[in-house]
Amino acid sequence: MEKTRINRDGSVPPGPGAGGPKEVEVKVATFWHRYAEALGREGVPEAKRVWYQRACERFIRHLSPRRLKDATAGEVSEYLCLLAAQPEAQAWQVRQADQVLRWLYQHLVRTDWAERWPVGLPQLPEWLGLETVSLEELRARRTKVSRAWRQFGDEFEKMVRALRFLHYSYRTEQTYVGWAERFVEFSGVESTVALNAAEVRRFLENLAVGQRVSASTQNKALNALVFFFREGLGQELGELGEFAYAKRSRRIPVVLTRGEVKGLLGRLDGVFGLMTRLLYGSGLRLMECVRLRVKDVDLARRQIVVRDGKGGKDRVTLLPEGVSGALAEHLESMRRQHEADVAAGHGEVYLPGALGRKDPGAAAEWAWQWVFPAERLSVDPRGGQVRRHHVSETGLQRAVAVAARKAGMAKPITPHVLRHSFATHLLEGGYDIRTVQELLGHKDVTTTQIYTHVMQKPGLGVRSPLDG
Repeated sequence: MEKTRINRDGSVPPGPGAGGPKEVEVKVATFWHRYAEALGREGVPEAKRVWYQRACERFIRHLSPRRLKDATAGEVSEYLCLLAAQPEAQAWQVRQADQVLRWLYQHLVRTDWAERWPVGLPQLPEWLGLETVSLEELRARRTKVSRAWRQFGDEFEKMVRALRFLHYSYRTEQTYVGWAERFVEFSGVESTVALNAAEVRRFLENLAVGQRVSASTQNKALNALVFFFREGLGQELGELGEFAYAKRSRRIPVVLTRGEVKGLLGRLDGVFGLMTRLLYGSGLRLMECVRLRVKDVDLARRQIVVRDGKGGKDRVTLLPEGVSGALAEHLESMRRQHEADVAAGHGEVYLPGALGRKDPGAAAEWAWQWVFPAERLSVDPRGGQVRRHHVSETGLQRAVAVAARKAGMAKPITPHVLRHSFATHLLEGGYDIRTVQELLGHKDVTTTQIYTHVMQKPGLGVRSPLDG
């Protein structure tokens, strides 16, 4: 029998050799078998190779009807940009697609430009929780897509350096840099001399009047620009004078009754069910729950230590007795998974601050692992390590939204509503407001007092005249 063949671009040769549908199917299978062998030589586990093939097939459909070998380096880069532009795109997915196509073109299709990889990745979406990208790479990425960075790259870099020196969080860095970029783009000036308080006032008024942003958003923009002027431009912003402030709304938080909480939690099971019970039972914020580490859960003392919460503060909150049994079983299952990861050479986790440099061995220790790790290993888009990140917060948000719809709730339900309900139900149960303040991690007790407005008997328990 004649040996089956397939073109390097994955297409079937025309003419008599093409054969019927069955032979075409065999030839395509042969092509992907060769690709799987190439992945094996690169150390990709067999269980992951099917996902690499599917990533290649998506690119083939994107390129159709043209052949793989006819694609240019620019087209590959354009395809990666399209992936990164998707709202649900994760940075590691774009990195993985880049790696998938590189192996495809270097091992099978073998184009001239593939040897000069990388093609040139676009600006990737934020990778939450990982170490920040280097200043050099940050500048290179932003310069590709931002006029502001091409003109004021030195000033932006000074700002980022100051943010990192002062240990601002990565999310704050992203927010401040984003507002500074938007301000420069809005002003349209060509030099730093023209950046002044008048331009800032015009920008903030446009946010409030033209874009109708909230007061908190306008304040964030102002804080970012004050920092940009002081650290990036080396000058004080000065007095802004009178300008249109966005109106601050005092909103009552959405709170569930105990019956509604029971109905919601009854429709959630598995990991997300356990996480939502912690949100309600311990008063955790969404990201505090997602980023919880094993060492910070004390089953014996029924305590959870929240590290680096809002405002960079640590606090201790309670661990519900009704959750401790399920949490212990979950941790034991995750320990076995971690041991399997270590055996496969992928047992490390991201470490905060400089700990990864000072004690690199700690990354593989069980104590530092995430309590709620992701189902799959992923590639760190900055360091390139294969590691298991924590579960995505968007997955938990979707699960809560679906459960709320199933429960027929007419209220806007998010995971944070469970924290509101935790505080309100404690106050209704007679607990001191200062105690609730400490459990929530509020800096000021006036923030906690908002929950007194949604208690079953607010104020002094006033009885409506309609009730006699």
